[in-house]
Amino acid sequence: MRISTIAGLSLPLLLAAGHARAQVLNPVQPWGSWLVGTVQLPGSATNRWGGFAEVQARNNNVFSGYFYRELKGGATFDIDPNFTLGVAGGHYTTSDYQDLGAGPLNSEKRLWEQLILSQYSHRLKIEHRYRIEQRWFTFRDDRTEFRQRFRYRVNAFLPLNHQKIEPGTVFLVAYDEIFLNPKGPVFERNRVYGGVGYQFNKHLFLQVGYVNQANYNYTASQGQFILQNTAAKNNVVVNLTYKLFHKNAKAQPVEKLPSQPD
Repeated sequence: MRISTIAGLSLPLLLAAGHARAQVLNPVQPWGSWLVGTVQLPGSATNRWGGFAEVQARNNNVFSGYFYRELKGGATFDIDPNFTLGVAGGHYTTSDYQDLGAGPLNSEKRLWEQLILSQYSHRLKIEHRYRIEQRWFTFRDDRTEFRQRFRYRVNAFLPLNHQKIEPGTVFLVAYDEIFLNPKGPVFERNRVYGGVGYQFNKHLFLQVGYVNQANYNYTASQGQFILQNTAAKNNVVVNLTYKLFHKNAKAQPVEKLPSQPD
């Protein structure tokens, strides 16, 4: 048999084997859904303190197969109109959506500190968020674990029918966020989001979008560790936000963006 013939037969087999291996390492995930409710109190020109509270539920499928819950809240302080410090905490539970009665697979208590830098250029508004997290896990078998994580998110807003986001505004929003683990694997997660939002009045916002969340870890292969994408999942996101205001607050020197605290 000619070498060219052998090569011609081998190439499809190698591609098929590689595809099968990728399917094992990266199984196709069904579309899921995130339902988010947020209350925000931004700082003002007369009172720099603010805060937020949020509840979130995630489903393995679109609006069914509930398995994950977040309850969180925190405080913010405006250093100036473009720089905001924040500290917050939350409680997170992950369950088996096929056996919710068995209780959570794990629960997490989380504390984080963050800095948000906002940039405004005509219609386009860009937000940079830097976050440090401390995480305490309790697993179903009573094991406990402490982890840390660093996160960076760049978030862009583009109002379509007004110069800024105000009542009656339709706006586009997109972000990319990376999650870094100091103990490795360093590149732990990537989250990409795109959506559309609408501000009904001075208090109420709705955002509907799509997020792809990909988790990474090291997989052993022939004695070597190779970075593999092991859990990439697409999700529909519905976020309803209610904004509060300080009593007798004066007008903001710049608009406050309806960013998702997650």
